[in-house]
Amino acid sequence: MIVEVRGKNNFTVTDAIENYAKDKLAKLEKFFKEELDAVVVCKTYNDHHKVEVTIPTKYYTMRAEVGEEDMYAAIDLAIDKLERQIRKNKTKINRSLRKKEGVSDLFDETIDLEALERELVGKPVRKKELEPDEMTTDEAITAMEMLGHDFYIFKDTETKRLHVLYLRNDGDYAVIETK
Repeated sequence: MIVEVRGKNNFTVTDAIENYAKDKLAKLEKFFKEELDAVVVCKTYNDHHKVEVTIPTKYYTMRAEVGEEDMYAAIDLAIDKLERQIRKNKTKINRSLRKKEGVSDLFDETIDLEALERELVGKPVRKKELEPDEMTTDEAITAMEMLGHDFYIFKDTETKRLHVLYLRNDGDYAVIETK
């Protein structure tokens, strides 16, 4: 795996941090057939450190973001989070993309899928139908806060199109607009 480690917010990446991140990411190589690129962004804030790891592939981009008091602990948690994502979604990705050319080249098939699946607890999928209300973005924010959810689906009063309002990790709101 080709790993690029960057520092932001006045954080200077030391050789120790860079080597630590590369060593930790090496344990993810067992899941893939081809060599992938990974970008590790280390940020520092007044009260914590944040690590963002991004691994783009041909079909999906895997990403984990973790904040922690210690930079090494944040790297550990981010790698663990990525590994859980890979284990959880490997079978699903292969099944859904079999028709696309080259998807079988993404994951290494020598990994014991049955052992991985035993580690994961299968959860039933809950389905819910809704008729989105027509409202402004401000009204949708209020409705979302009243429900205590971190996302809300609504129909915009001006465009009459479906929008998804969500709460970002930094506490700000964002809207996904459909065409």
